[in-house]
Amino acid sequence: MTAFKLDIDGDGIALITWDMPDRSMNVITLDVIGELSGLVDKVASDAAIKGAVITSGKEAFCGGADLTMLESMGAIYADKVKKEGEVAAAQYVYDESSKLSQLYRRLEKSGKPWVCALNGTAMGGGFELALACHHRVAADNPKTRLGLPEIKVGLFPGAGGTQRVVRILPPADALQFLLKGDQLKVDRAKAMKLVDNVVPQDKLVETAKAWIKAGGKAEAPWDVKGYKFPGGLVYSKAGMMTFPPANAIYRRETYDNYPAARAIMQVVYEGLQLDIDTALRVESRHFAKILRSPEAAAMIRTLFVNMQDLNKGARRPANVPATNLKKIGVVGAGFMGAGIAQVSAAAGLNVVLVDRDQETADKGKAGLHKAMSDRVMKGRMKGAERDALLEKITATADYATLKDCDLIIEAVFEDRKVKADVIKKIEAVIGDKAIFASNTSTLPITSLAAEFKEPKRFIGIHFFSPVDRMMLVEVIMGKETGDAALATALDFIRAIRKTPIVVNDTRGFYANRCVLAYIQESHLMFLEGIPAAMIENSARMAGMPVGPLSLNDETGVDLGLKILRATEADLGAGIVPPAQKKLLEDLVEKEGRFGRKNGKGFYDYPQGQPKKLWPGLAELSPKKLSREQVEAIDVEELKQRFLVAQAVEAARTFEEHVVTDVREADVGSILGWGFAPFTGGALSYIDMMGTKKFVALCKKLEAKFGKRFAPGKQLIEMAEKGESFHTRFAPKKKAA
Repeated sequence: MTAFKLDIDGDGIALITWDMPDRSMNVITLDVIGELSGLVDKVASDAAIKGAVITSGKEAFCGGADLTMLESMGAIYADKVKKEGEVAAAQYVYDESSKLSQLYRRLEKSGKPWVCALNGTAMGGGFELALACHHRVAADNPKTRLGLPEIKVGLFPGAGGTQRVVRILPPADALQFLLKGDQLKVDRAKAMKLVDNVVPQDKLVETAKAWIKAGGKAEAPWDVKGYKFPGGLVYSKAGMMTFPPANAIYRRETYDNYPAARAIMQVVYEGLQLDIDTALRVESRHFAKILRSPEAAAMIRTLFVNMQDLNKGARRPANVPATNLKKIGVVGAGFMGAGIAQVSAAAGLNVVLVDRDQETADKGKAGLHKAMSDRVMKGRMKGAERDALLEKITATADYATLKDCDLIIEAVFEDRKVKADVIKKIEAVIGDKAIFASNTSTLPITSLAAEFKEPKRFIGIHFFSPVDRMMLVEVIMGKETGDAALATALDFIRAIRKTPIVVNDTRGFYANRCVLAYIQESHLMFLEGIPAAMIENSARMAGMPVGPLSLNDETGVDLGLKILRATEADLGAGIVPPAQKKLLEDLVEKEGRFGRKNGKGFYDYPQGQPKKLWPGLAELSPKKLSREQVEAIDVEELKQRFLVAQAVEAARTFEEHVVTDVREADVGSILGWGFAPFTGGALSYIDMMGTKKFVALCKKLEAKFGKRFAPGKQLIEMAEKGESFHTRFAPKKKAA
């Protein structure tokens, strides 16, 4: 064995320690399954062994399955379809993907008591292993998280998780836990009965062994005669109060775009009517089907494999030694600057927060104090954690305090003159090795770098709002940006636990170009007379998390008008549809509706009440449709327009070498502006449809709605050759 170590004490209790030598965290691989299978057999067959405790030799218990194993299974399946046919290929996926579930059931029915001693975080298949054990003890560690997050990568728990959870929790709670993929703290897990006991770390194994010595039974509750489901039967009063509303909520939240979410609903519903062994086979059949779905393949590739590559520094220059960032400067204590200071301090960095005067700088830090105090009041943070974080932030108006910072991030008002003035003040005091970054969302980095004495040390680091919640950071390379600046930016982003994408300099960079295409499409639909509610709902049906008009309110309708005018000034009249410009002018200048910031935009935001579409909005549309015309609108076409408008713009940025890595294009589209996650991202959406079909759809929409849907030369060429982005532009893996 290499992944596990076995020790049997004088009481005949086996201590199995999971500690993979070549991994920073234990994960489930084929080798692990093989070794654990052998251990289950040994414990079951050796009369000298009275029971087993399984724990980890690492800080965490298990990160879940190595999803590259499942990804490779998909490739083998595709090859088998060609060589042996669909039936044989599907059987292969079922046989392979059900091995873990069958192993856990063998453990559960081994006749010997098993205790899982959770010394740290356990996710996915690792937590399913814990659920299959007869008793679960967790160490009292505030960092530990327990959960089944498979839904977030287009899968669902396929090693018994759905069936054991629904036999521990009432169906409504089980469904919520499975469909949200929540990560629980140990005290919450104990309250939900997913964990039996929480003890100090140094008492963990001792407590686990004591349970076996005290006569712990080698029998799961659901295997005991007379067992009753915690929420009653499906066809009961309680069941009827759960499943019909659960179906409605599922539809409202997913619009049936996620096969894995539908499968969870189905396996829970069916499993509650079956004995555990039959229910586990049902789960395995559905899991094998979901594993073969294009949505799962795309989401695993983008949200696990590719995101992991980017987080580990796939784009970091190999020739630059690791930077050791200790102190950073943030200039601009407004909403964005304060947010950058917060996430930096949370990562353990010392932060100097500078603004034009002491009062403004203090106001920025005070805003952080209030926001985090709200979290303390809600039990999401401890007061000591808040105070420790704020201690790392020094608010000041003195630029000289930036002199020993390794990295300085400018986050002042989005105005070229203001930024140029701030750049001069900063470069006058910082060292000759410090890296300078601008948090700009619209201004070209190359032109801003011209104001700096050494453009090779100048880079763009574009955060998304709100900084503490948005996981993507866009790194913008100016024409003269050097490797040291890029490496420092990527090291900083890794330190604050966010995901970077590296893009080349252009108007709007990558994310803003694509999201503006999404918002523009909603404006043009509105000008065609399509009701605002239909626009918002069809976008959500297409898979977007937020309707485009709502998103426009969040980003600022006045900012949208400013961007349109700046675009027109730089690129010439006619580049912006005049009717779209007039719509925003009417909203901003005539009606004073700037968006959420002043409580009125496309929506009204009454205090303490849900937002509502502004009743006067329809009057701004130059075209009025009859009820019959509205009912005749093709909703499927509206959905296509939203996704194609964004995807074709993403393809253009790729052709123009703004974004140069397919991994970054897809990850950036989901994390940056929420492109329908079930597709795997903007370029994966094209690949999933097939470039030939996508180009044909583009041309159809172009003929009907205009040149914004025109496919580029590269797309047309790929369609003719039958190529996809992820085959033609597959990134080369770094050598291990």
